[in-house]
Amino acid sequence: MIILIAGDTHTGKTLLAQKLLERLGFPYFSIDHLKIGLIRAGQTALTAESDDNALTDYLWPVVREIIKTNIENGQNLIVEGCYIPFGFADSFEPEYLREIRYVCLAFTDHYIDACFDDILANKSVIEKRVSSGYITSSRMKEANSVNVEMCRRYGLNCLLVDDEYNIDRLMGSVVEAVQKLGG
Repeated sequence: MIILIAGDTHTGKTLLAQKLLERLGFPYFSIDHLKIGLIRAGQTALTAESDDNALTDYLWPVVREIIKTNIENGQNLIVEGCYIPFGFADSFEPEYLREIRYVCLAFTDHYIDACFDDILANKSVIEKRVSSGYITSSRMKEANSVNVEMCRRYGLNCLLVDDEYNIDRLMGSVVEAVQKLGG
């Protein structure tokens, strides 16, 4: 079984992946780690600051094939990152899709207004982030709003954080989706 965790920066994708690893025992794969590895190895002219669409176009074919390989081998995996396209399902035949569950983490404007300082303060709860200087509440609101709309458009599961960031509730929602799959 594959669990895809998408969402904009600072929404807690890696934290959720880590908690699911602890609860389900599924390893997780960070698309950011792949990105940085390929950049440091000189395998791409893209940089960490490159356009997200360009990074998605470059990274997704590799991630897609990792997902297929895991499914073919009967292995469980959590894949987390912001480079999962909303149209990801078009990349897979139905037999693969039966093994995939997708969630997108998103914040409401209300949550961002009320908790922006907390969001930034928790940026390194799992991974060390060098800087968040490029993050503003208005940019975060815009990106999260787009993610919510795209999830609606594609019929994807969006876990919306409005009042408080409750990792246990978010994890419960994902576990419920996994159990519906029979995992």
